Amino acid sequence: MTETTTPAPDDALDRLSFDDALALLQQTVAQLEAGGQPLEESLALYERGVALQQHCDRLLRDAELRVQQLVARAGGALEAQDVRPDEAREATPDTES
Repeated sequence: MTETTTPAPDDALDRLSFDDALALLQQTVAQLEAGGQPLEESLALYERGVALQQHCDRLLRDAELRVQQLVARAGGALEAQDVRPDEAREATPDTES
């Protein structure tokens, strides 16, 4: 039996940032929702979507763990803050001149 060598999808996924993976997941979902693909292509899109979703979940869990570790090191408790992005930019020393 001869096997074709194609790059494993996980190799490419592991290099994707969260934002890139999420954008690809949204594109994949849109393609599936649009329909019109042959069955095999639909299955491939679905598999790709599942892999992207799992990758995003893994990155989110890792980020949450990092935040928890940083908070624990600082000896503080994690509290929700209601800060708008434009307010956060105003408060940074880099933007004050």
